[in-house]
Amino acid sequence: MTAEPPRLDRLIPEQGFADADEALEAFLEWTTESGLALYDHQEEAVLEVFSGHHLVLNTPTGSGKSLVATALHFKTFAERGRTVYTAPIKALVSEKFFALCHVFGAEHVGLMTGDGAVNRDAPILCCTAEILANIALREGTRARVDSVVMDEFHYYADRDRGMAWQIPLLLLTDSTFLLMSATLGDTSSIRDELEARTERTAVEVSSAQRPVPLEHDYRLTPIHETLDRLLEQDKAPVYVVHFTQRAATEQAQALMSIDPCTKEEKRALAAAVAHFRFDSPFGPAIRRYVRHGVGLHHAGLLPRYRLLMEKLAQQGLLKLICGTDTLGVGINVPIRTVLFTRLCKFDGQRVDLLRVRDFKQISGRAGRAGHDTVGYVVAQAPEHIIENKRIANRAALRGRKKPSLKKAPTRGYKHWDREIFERMVSRPPERLEPRFQIDHGRLLTLMQHVEDQGRDAREGLEALLDLIGRSHVPNRQRVDLGEQAVQLLADLVAAGVVHGEADQGPLGLDPGLQRDFSLYHSLSLFLLEALDALEPESEAYALDVVSLTESILEDPRAVLFRQADKARDALHWELKAAGVPYEERIEALKEVSWPQPGADWIEALFATYAERHPWVAGEAIRPKAVLRDMVEQYASFSDYVKDFGLQRSEGVLLRYLTEVYKALMQNVPAERRTEELLEVLAYLRAMLARVDASLVTEWERLVAGRDVPGSEPERPVDISEDKRAFQARIRAELHALVRALSRGDYEEAAACVRPDPEGATWSAGDFEDALADYLEEYGQVTFDHRARLAHHTTVRRTAPHRWEVTQVLIDDRDHDEWSIDGTIDLRRDTNPDGPLVVVRGVGL
Repeated sequence: MTAEPPRLDRLIPEQGFADADEALEAFLEWTTESGLALYDHQEEAVLEVFSGHHLVLNTPTGSGKSLVATALHFKTFAERGRTVYTAPIKALVSEKFFALCHVFGAEHVGLMTGDGAVNRDAPILCCTAEILANIALREGTRARVDSVVMDEFHYYADRDRGMAWQIPLLLLTDSTFLLMSATLGDTSSIRDELEARTERTAVEVSSAQRPVPLEHDYRLTPIHETLDRLLEQDKAPVYVVHFTQRAATEQAQALMSIDPCTKEEKRALAAAVAHFRFDSPFGPAIRRYVRHGVGLHHAGLLPRYRLLMEKLAQQGLLKLICGTDTLGVGINVPIRTVLFTRLCKFDGQRVDLLRVRDFKQISGRAGRAGHDTVGYVVAQAPEHIIENKRIANRAALRGRKKPSLKKAPTRGYKHWDREIFERMVSRPPERLEPRFQIDHGRLLTLMQHVEDQGRDAREGLEALLDLIGRSHVPNRQRVDLGEQAVQLLADLVAAGVVHGEADQGPLGLDPGLQRDFSLYHSLSLFLLEALDALEPESEAYALDVVSLTESILEDPRAVLFRQADKARDALHWELKAAGVPYEERIEALKEVSWPQPGADWIEALFATYAERHPWVAGEAIRPKAVLRDMVEQYASFSDYVKDFGLQRSEGVLLRYLTEVYKALMQNVPAERRTEELLEVLAYLRAMLARVDASLVTEWERLVAGRDVPGSEPERPVDISEDKRAFQARIRAELHALVRALSRGDYEEAAACVRPDPEGATWSAGDFEDALADYLEEYGQVTFDHRARLAHHTTVRRTAPHRWEVTQVLIDDRDHDEWSIDGTIDLRRDTNPDGPLVVVRGVGL
């Protein structure tokens, strides 16, 4: 077995390298020890890095761009400088953080996302592009950023986020840039701008040669036949690309009619998932797909299901994987063949053909380096074309000359054919179009920056105008942006945020002005300010806090649409029963939306806030009631999913509830958390633990600053330190258990408790057997407001990080003789995933 190569930080002499050549030699020796043979373009790129040049790395997926980035990190680190790695999504940033910790040591690598920071002053920092853009705006050339790695740089052309990729190029003129992507197109103008602004050479290293070459094919056969053929030709695993979660799920269901796996392969799959929890409402379907050899991967799934798919794919157990085009962002699913079900998609405004860039980003994932000698990219013809071919063949056999053919869809479709497919294959990606937007927050950031240096805040406007002048957008747009900047200043003066005359003379900023003008932070400040309008003594206080918090978060559209559908159905039957004429019913139904309790007073509070904080977006506040609705019903996650038909969007609901929990914890001060609000927080945290705690526990570790690999002890926060919150969570877990028992849902009850590491774990059958005598005497387990009274739950600390708990089962005769008894043990993990309570007994 080859010994693991040394960490890169340990190769650097205490006095440093004599020059860049010596550092280059050390790096190349490290690659050799690591068993890495550099491709020609990698070697060329590494040489450019150690020459101190800006580098645009335009090479295919799987061609080793990360190694070139590591070279820049190493060179900068050896020179006692600081590098910043950016990527478009937090998942990629987090993945790179852990990888760099392994190579350079955790003590030398930091992480910053919108959720929190770890080791933020480290010499190697991983962050999202927006965070680096904010650093560049605030600090400019004073920023401690010697080198920048921009991964997936094609996001420079993203309609909504592209400006975050452009700002560092404009302002960090003393930094060295490495811009990487597999689909950049012509970058000559970007390189020319970079050279002119920094007075240093900017070079491009590109290669069309893939480590695993691709073969392309266009199919006029139904998708089942196409997949059968690919399986026969040993071209699995196949990733079947869809552009909606619904289409991916429907395809997975449809593929149950073919048989991709042998009996031995199915036995291997069954063994691999034998102990996995498929206990959410959509879990049984997922288990059925997986055991058949069909995977499903999209953002609507619970994180644990997506992780399962990735693990099974990495083990080579899944033959077919139905998923969305998130494959192009680099999800961790190794595949041999990419199969496009369509070559058009809805881009947020209209249905159009895939851009060449998007097509190549997705298709570039085909072919596994080290496993495959060839990757395969296949595109299906439009369904009506395939069907018409079948109809024509059948008609020809019967001697019919003019068969009735299917017409092209009139909605959600843009025509493609073999010629368009071949054009996507052969053409280079489109030229990157620059994006540039300005707002009040960016202007204020620049004004604060100059005022902090003791200068007139008006220079902030001049800095913004200069930034617009430097931007990569066309001249006409620069003129429009300049006029917009002047109007932004007038707005700030009118709001009293900026003191002075908008059109002349010196300007000053309100001394109490916030320091972060991001929309997320601004809405957090609105929430904190709005809490002052609430009375903690009010019976509705806890629910009103929830409503305020939900109003500052992004809409979980899949959930809200189902809420609106259910509200319309209820109103429809109510109006029909009342004899309201059809036309009037239809008009009334048009006015129905999802629940928005307190919308009037929330919007009034926000309007007042926006007058003093004009940088917040006018549509930023979004009243809704998802968590509030669940709290009022004391609903379980599973029940809510089933009630609203959200099985295919469980992950959407989970992520939203996680965001609500994080927003409540971050923005509601401890002194404003009443007992009722603590109960809501505990109910929510217990629910997240029951369903899939990975998202929230990752955040808790990040906020605590303890999620650093290799640190001692590697342990999250101690949830028992806050005694009130800890006991509230225990009560919430026990109440969820009693609720499940009251409904006779013994599977849910078993999922509400922690497996016993030292004995038999309570199963659904165990709960049913244990309650048989109780039900014979009392008929049912009672669960109402009385059952949740605090004195029915007892928590006794028996030793450090160990507790005994008792939950009384009330009955309609007031005997209250039965109870659930359990223990909690946090000695090994002070913030475990999943429920906390281990049940020891149920009885008298």
